[in-house]
Amino acid sequence: MKNIKHVSQILTAPAPHMVGDGFRVHSVLPGGTRSQNNPVSPFILMDYGASSYFPPTNKPRGVDQHPHKGFETVTVVYQGELEHRDSTGSHGKLAPGDVQWMTAAAGIVHEEKHETEFSKRGGKVEMAQLWVNLPKAYKNSQPGYQNLTKAEIPVVKVSEAGYVRVIAGEFNSVKGAAKTFSPVNVLDVQLKKGDTIEVAFPANFNTIAVVMQGEADLNGSTAKGVETVLFDHDGTDITITALADTSMLLLSGEPINEPIVAYGPFVMNTPEEINEAIRDYNAGKMGFLN
Repeated sequence: MKNIKHVSQILTAPAPHMVGDGFRVHSVLPGGTRSQNNPVSPFILMDYGASSYFPPTNKPRGVDQHPHKGFETVTVVYQGELEHRDSTGSHGKLAPGDVQWMTAAAGIVHEEKHETEFSKRGGKVEMAQLWVNLPKAYKNSQPGYQNLTKAEIPVVKVSEAGYVRVIAGEFNSVKGAAKTFSPVNVLDVQLKKGDTIEVAFPANFNTIAVVMQGEADLNGSTAKGVETVLFDHDGTDITITALADTSMLLLSGEPINEPIVAYGPFVMNTPEEINEAIRDYNAGKMGFLN
């Protein structure tokens, strides 16, 4: 008998806003960086950039160099091409299907822009960026970068055209591509109308489905793009049926039961640590981009 994990809330995404001059995004998670009782921990923020056309330009659009500390950013590209540089010397180009998992940890400076040749051609960009908190024990560890190409991310077929990509965690005994600091599942779910998947997560994990496109039934509740579905802790089992062709990110993770103090691009545990992060950045301890 199934131990159903019931839907507790469905949130409609707010109006989109610009991040830099290259990303038109909806912020779809409920205030994780502002709450001591974060309902989506270890996830703290997610921006979804629905498909938007950008005309040709010789100056790549995006976000100029800026710092991060205390968490990880996960960028998933669906359309268009992006480019990343950071102060550790890491550099990556992301095509559709690629994922960038950047661990800011003790501090990093990076920039995210449309790829140069793509910018010259112009085209549509669709992407999502997720912020994943780090436990206190790892907030001052060495920064890192995982450039996960489309070919490296395991795919579980659901139907002839429907599938689940296991970015992190596990689905149907298939383990994800990313290395993580705490138990998390990040599943890129692409279903055709009529496809059904079943998944189980531990009852104590916070579980969220962000429906980016389409419409789906999730344990008897209907959600469409762009809506965020929050699940109760009771129960473990989720059944998802696509009522139309559907794209979603399914997220589940063990909560990090520690205080959250955030200031812009820094996510720490205390105000004193935020002040230290600001000092470190101003002193150049997070490195530089040439």
